[in-house]
Amino acid sequence: MSRALPKYNKRRVGLIGGAAAVALSGAVIAGSALAGESSDDNEANARTLAGPGTVSCPSVAPELPAIPASAQAEVDRNLGQLDAQIDEANRRLVDTAGQGGPDFVQNAVLGPLEDKRVAVINRIATAIGRTAERPAGLGSLAACTLTK
Repeated sequence: MSRALPKYNKRRVGLIGGAAAVALSGAVIAGSALAGESSDDNEANARTLAGPGTVSCPSVAPELPAIPASAQAEVDRNLGQLDAQIDEANRRLVDTAGQGGPDFVQNAVLGPLEDKRVAVINRIATAIGRTAERPAGLGSLAACTLTK
């Protein structure tokens, strides 16, 4: 056997490997540049330009009776949780825009938000009810709507 054969094999493998790497990287670049493109691109752009909307919930704080000093810290913490829940729901609307069917926003965002708000509003009422009369009718403040 000739000693030159391994040298040519190394060149051939290097040349073929280099060409494959160039072709593959070009395909990856082209694929990432075209990612998300579709034939109904105008409809998708119209949907994203309009925006997913925002969650609008009734304010709980103005509806509360006088809050005893012993419950003030807990009530304030829970009111902060209500605001954080609305912010989270708005982020979820943006992250999931265009997903699901016609009831997706109700089932995946507004429904769970209402359940969370009911729990927090009940904690607020319980905190007030420990040292004063428990407020009634706060449950109606749990439901939120989507504003466009």
